[in-house]
Amino acid sequence: MRRFAPLLTAALLAASGLTGCQNEPPEEPVIRPVRWQQVFATGAERERAFSGTARAGLESRLSFKVGGTVRSLSVNVGDRVTAGTRIAQLDPTDYELRLQDARASVTRYEAEERQAAAAYDRIRQLYENKNASRADLDAARAASEAAAAAVTSAEQKLELAQANLDYTRLTAPVDGAISSVPVEVNENVQPGQVIAVLTSGSRAEVTCTIPEMLIGQVRAGDAVSVTFDAAPGRQFAARVTEVGVSAAQGGATFPVTARLEEESNTVLPGMAAEVVFRFGARDGRPRIRVPASAVLEDREGRFAFVVEPAENGLGTVHRREVTVGELGSDGLEILSGLADGDRVVTAGVTKIQDGMTVRLPDASRS
Repeated sequence: MRRFAPLLTAALLAASGLTGCQNEPPEEPVIRPVRWQQVFATGAERERAFSGTARAGLESRLSFKVGGTVRSLSVNVGDRVTAGTRIAQLDPTDYELRLQDARASVTRYEAEERQAAAAYDRIRQLYENKNASRADLDAARAASEAAAAAVTSAEQKLELAQANLDYTRLTAPVDGAISSVPVEVNENVQPGQVIAVLTSGSRAEVTCTIPEMLIGQVRAGDAVSVTFDAAPGRQFAARVTEVGVSAAQGGATFPVTARLEEESNTVLPGMAAEVVFRFGARDGRPRIRVPASAVLEDREGRFAFVVEPAENGLGTVHRREVTVGELGSDGLEILSGLADGDRVVTAGVTKIQDGMTVRLPDASRS
């Protein structure tokens, strides 16, 4: 009977191990993250609208050159001001005392200069009559020059003290409107801290972001049209003034600024806008371009994955058979298989399958 004991023990251990495995909860499936970008078909004359925000043609952040306590604020948000209008005033007490001290210093050093100059003249006359040594003459001249330099330094300090006192008064540099006043009376502020934001400029600007696949077709001077929710039924002509050369906030979109070609009192900074661009190709043939890494190939042919966003930053990927064209500096041309506005997976494509749920780190862009 003893020779069957090891066999019995092994069987019991195997059975207990099997029971333990059956009681363990199943592992949750791994949801892989992917990156995507929205693709657009470009042709001879295709229009694309992008959301934007209006801003003033010129925006000045007004601040004091010196620090102190805000004694008074003369403007409120929405006030229209002219050049030279007082915006705010600091408590000038400390700067007035420094100015008085600087004036007293100038008076003292001027008196010392007169005394040193008189002493130098006296020693020089004695030296000419051979009643003073050369050393006495050099010492008197050095003292006179030092006194004159002290007066110059004191006068410069007086000018600085006067300028600092003048800096306690903040005025509007140009005509415009106050869009923000982020400080309060009796608040202690530092030099350079924003006291008020002044918007000016006869023509408003609109900023928006353009996807990386289209930014190469945007040029300064391009004509665009702009509409505002606050001005229904009106369309404003504008021209591109600035085209970003780096992605906005590390994403895959680039900032573009357009300036309205007409003045309008109805367009205010911060208004929501829609900017319409016109994109075209020389041969007039619509095309879609994607990064070459987004297209794979297997026995069934070339394909790409299109993602359909869901909630909580997740999405579902679907396989699309594609026909490709030329590979250029702006990506691989897709002749068929993708539609305008599709969200194509550009990173992580080798680790996903058709119908798989994925995580979209940039889902907020959808």
